[in-house]
Amino acid sequence: MSELRIVAGEWRGRRIAVPPGTVRPTSDRVREAWMSIINPFLDGARVLDLCAGSGALGLEALSRGAVHCDFVERDPKILTTLRRNITTLGAEGRSMVHKSEAERFVGDADRGAPRWDVAFSDPPYQSGVALALTELWLQRPFATIFGVEHEAATALPDVVPGGTVDRRVYGGTAITILRTDS
Repeated sequence: MSELRIVAGEWRGRRIAVPPGTVRPTSDRVREAWMSIINPFLDGARVLDLCAGSGALGLEALSRGAVHCDFVERDPKILTTLRRNITTLGAEGRSMVHKSEAERFVGDADRGAPRWDVAFSDPPYQSGVALALTELWLQRPFATIFGVEHEAATALPDVVPGGTVDRRVYGGTAITILRTDS
């Protein structure tokens, strides 16, 4: 089984497992860049990790000062590795795992003000989930900041009414970070 390392913070250098199969984890380089962009917003944040896979994004956020992370993953085999990674780092008291489709989970989230400070999503490329989640966020922001990893060739909306969009490209991978101004 391959591993990823936590890049910075409380668990810097600690390793977590990558689930076997078709999971494509965010590379250290892209994860470090992503976290550097949102790091000022992580201290004390409530975080959401959609299409969580290994949990690397949410665990990295917890390592850097987030107080809680909701991990959402639909695949039971991947959930086993995710739970093991949470236990390995001793993050059980600061996290909750939800077995659900990402779109369904955010669609069912409480209405009103954003429930999370920061949300991440690293869905399977070419699945359409990155665009679907972005459109859901644009309709009703479920987090103040929403970052999604996707193929660089995938076009996501580049305008947020009353907010900002920051897109960074790393080879064939892009991260798009949407933010409300409220």
